[in-house]
Amino acid sequence: MTPESQPTADPRATATNARGDATDPHSIIETVFRIESPRIIAAVARLVRDVGIAEELAQDALVAALEQWPRDGVPDNPGAWLMATARHRAVDLIRRRENYARKLQEIGRTLETTAPPEEPPAPDDIDDDLLRLVFTTCHPVLSPEARTALTLRLLGGLTTPEIARAFLAPEPTIAQRIVRAKRTLATRNVAFEVPYGPDREARLGSVLDVIYLIFNEGYAATAGDDWLRPSLCEDALRLARLLSGLMPKEPEVHALASLLEFQASRSAARTAPNGDPVLLKDQNRRRWNRLLIARGITALGRADAVATGAPGPYALQAAIAACHAHAYTYAETDWQTIATLYALLAARSPSPVVELNRAVAVSMAEGPAPALEIVDTLASEPALRDYHLLPSVRGDLLLRLGRTTEAKEEFTRAASLARNERERQLLLRRVDEATQRRPRQAARSASPAPPPPE
Repeated sequence: MTPESQPTADPRATATNARGDATDPHSIIETVFRIESPRIIAAVARLVRDVGIAEELAQDALVAALEQWPRDGVPDNPGAWLMATARHRAVDLIRRRENYARKLQEIGRTLETTAPPEEPPAPDDIDDDLLRLVFTTCHPVLSPEARTALTLRLLGGLTTPEIARAFLAPEPTIAQRIVRAKRTLATRNVAFEVPYGPDREARLGSVLDVIYLIFNEGYAATAGDDWLRPSLCEDALRLARLLSGLMPKEPEVHALASLLEFQASRSAARTAPNGDPVLLKDQNRRRWNRLLIARGITALGRADAVATGAPGPYALQAAIAACHAHAYTYAETDWQTIATLYALLAARSPSPVVELNRAVAVSMAEGPAPALEIVDTLASEPALRDYHLLPSVRGDLLLRLGRTTEAKEEFTRAASLARNERERQLLLRRVDEATQRRPRQAARSASPAPPPPE
């Protein structure tokens, strides 16, 4: 749950950086590579059958761009240029290996101009390199933590610090997980494929988790100058839709697709024209995409239709998102139902972050005092020690209770922990709000400000 905002222009269309510099080649390279690197890595991994080597070849293409674009100018299609360069290096690598096998040498000579030969597709096969990359990096030979970290690195394009932030874990720990995961996939000769049957089902939970985390990084970027990374949201939503067609009898697959449809429906209302976040209560809901909301409702219906037991975590989160989607105004939001759903989610998937989200819903349904009791029980949670939303939520509750001095301290701490510049500025504005508001005015306010998270 994060402050609500709307996406800035898609960098794929503008090729600008967060400062709006559309002429600096280095800024363009940085932006384009961050957007295109998952597709480049996925396409190259399909050739070399090693995700670690594929990442290195993608980095080689980046180095080539840094050397050539400032001198020769930015190509008309920079993403295609990076892809072609990485594939060329993959071909060169294959050809060097083909010195040991005449047959491989013949294959290598054709790779530059023709697609690699494919086996006839099975009835439930799907031709998508990004989806193959997700299933490959979620192989059971890796620990759950390693699967998620590696996929976020390769598919989400996240840096090690950003992944550490998502895991609420030390950076060295994440770095070691990623290195060991790539080494394990290589030494165990894990196939670059979307598996079938039981193998697919065994990886499904991890695949859903990483698709969700990739969407979240696009929905509320961990670090940087922009609040949103629309291309990550688009990739995650597309993968979720593909999985829904691939695994129609899996309720959590449909539930995840539903959740992402609902979340994506708010995109046009989530930031101001200058890129600043727009809180949920302040959004123009006429800008919410009703087509995506309808798709979310349909997907949630499919999840319910094939479910055979208690709802899973994504079904519960989708139901929460549906409550927001059905409310045409902020005042119409059914916070009591949302609080109940969060309680079910906390029982189904216990997590301090889920508890923090539940506290927000309780604050809207029952008031800030009972919510503050929940938040205060989370203060000693090691995982939330550097999590900026904990003091942010606590600051909001204190402000609504009229305890302005304490609220100011909490917002200041939250701003110091936030690594996204847009979010940090939002929290600093909350500091100013707490400074300017008198305790008596805050205590008798009939329309308290909503908490930053939704």
